[in-house]
Amino acid sequence: MSYFLGIDAGGSNCRARLIDADGVVIGTGQGGPANARIGIEPLHAALRDVADQAVAAAGLSAAEMATIRAGMGIAGISRPGVRAALADLAFPFADVVYATDALVANLGAHGGADGAILIIGTGSIAQVRAAGRDFTIGGYGFPISDEGSGAALGLSAVRHALRALDGRTQATPLSQAVTERFGHDTAQVIAWMDGAGAGDYGKLAPLVMDHAEADDAIARSIVEDAVLHIERFIETIFERGATRCTLMGGLAPRMRPWLRARTVDRLRPPLGDALDGALALAGYRAPSVS
Repeated sequence: MSYFLGIDAGGSNCRARLIDADGVVIGTGQGGPANARIGIEPLHAALRDVADQAVAAAGLSAAEMATIRAGMGIAGISRPGVRAALADLAFPFADVVYATDALVANLGAHGGADGAILIIGTGSIAQVRAAGRDFTIGGYGFPISDEGSGAALGLSAVRHALRALDGRTQATPLSQAVTERFGHDTAQVIAWMDGAGAGDYGKLAPLVMDHAEADDAIARSIVEDAVLHIERFIETIFERGATRCTLMGGLAPRMRPWLRARTVDRLRPPLGDALDGALALAGYRAPSVS
């Protein structure tokens, strides 16, 4: 009997799914953050933890565990030195294959075939597989990249709020909602900015969307600018050879209604999730239906 283990390790959580040769799920695991930024040793511990949970749930013996072929999608694996460090990690499996979390998400979304995903969350990045070649578009990090993302929305909202406090632009419900969080005090905003990162700005994205949907003129302009970037992302995905595209990420459902109808018509629903992609990376192929 052969077994396949898929792991999706991201900045928020780490998940594992263990299946048998017929594709039946026999064990799962769940843990906390497990991206490359937490360090190789903590990452190894997090991966082993969710894998051990899945193996224990399946009731596999040590001999059976040694036959497992594993595929692991890990956020931040592209950072210098990470792949080399991962190669030295010990797992009690027959084989382990590593990839980025975006790559396994893309494999899952398109059943292992060619296609692309555009992830719109705190950041933004496209993962593409065209003619069997995998590559990314964007995703270079905030604030230089991440166009159309939650962090970009939040940054634009804070800029608008500071201008409104200065009197350089008309205050709107959005600017007032942002500055209210800081007692309408510029000094407090600046102090917050000193330590704020993409995630902090991204937390303001729902506020921007709420006010845009309530017809705040500035909020609408911020969202409409983000939409231009998202639509250009999608155009580029197809220009570079993708035949299928799926919109994903926490902000995607709220952005989708703002896209042009012709853009939405080009999008396709995902066929599976990132764990399906990780299992495909491990070498699992679903039996063909005759």
